[in-house]
This record gives sequence, structure tokens and C-alpha cells, in this order.
Amino acid sequence: MKLVIQRVTNAKVTVENNIIGEIQKGFLVLLGVGTKDTEKEADYLVKKLIKLRVFEDEKGKMNLSVKDIQGEILIVSQFTLYADLSSGNRPSFTNAAKPEKANELYEYFIKKCKEENVKVETRKIWSTHESRATK
Repeated sequence: MKLVIQRVTNAKVTVENNIIGEIQKGFLVLLGVGTKDTEKEADYLVKKLIKLRVFEDEKGKMNLSVKDIQGEILIVSQFTLYADLSSGNRPSFTNAAKPEKANELYEYFIKKCKEENVKVETRKIWSTHESRATK
């Protein structure tokens, strides 16, 4: 599993001028699932994400987690994190999990984040013109 985590004051996903996911202060997470990933990796990454201390405390030190600040998380599926650009100009996605497995682990990751009592918004982006919401 690969995560790209961005600390945000707010974030939203817009498709064809429609907001399909939006959060206030917290994390925007792009999540990619690889062929060898399991629930064990998801469990580990959820714990790291929830406990990651990158928000400022009252002294201005990065000492607080998303949970400490009562932040929110927007999780967006992103199979392109597994793009292999080592040969030619067309990326290979052979290291990305097949859609069925990727969706299963994506949903599992979301469930585990929600179990941490953090507000979670989720969106699966299937193409640039289509999206499906999950709750």
C-alpha cells in the first residue's frame, strides 16, 4: 500500500463542477493498493496515519495528531501511485492490485480509520469523468 498524505486546512474532490467529497482541517490521503498488499499493511498504515504528529500544538510545535485536533480525513483511491515509468513512455500498472482486491482493501482501510473515531470522507475515482461515492 502506498499513501500520499497532505496536511490541509480544507480539501475537496470536484468532478464536473460537483463537489463529491469535502473536509475541513485534517489529511487528504491518496491511497494506492499493490498486488502484494494485505489487511496487515492496512492496519499498520491506519495506525501510523492516525498517530502521525504533524499538527501544531499551542507552542507551535508539530506535536498533535489528526485525532488530537479532531481533524478529518478525505481518502481518495489512486491506483496511479503504482505506475512504473522505468521503460518507455507508457506507464505500466502491473504492480497495482486488480480492482476487486484494491476495492476490498480500500474499504477495509476506510473502516479501520472510522473505527478510530475520526470523521472520514471517501471517494473512489474511476476515471476523470466518473466517480462513485462510498460511505
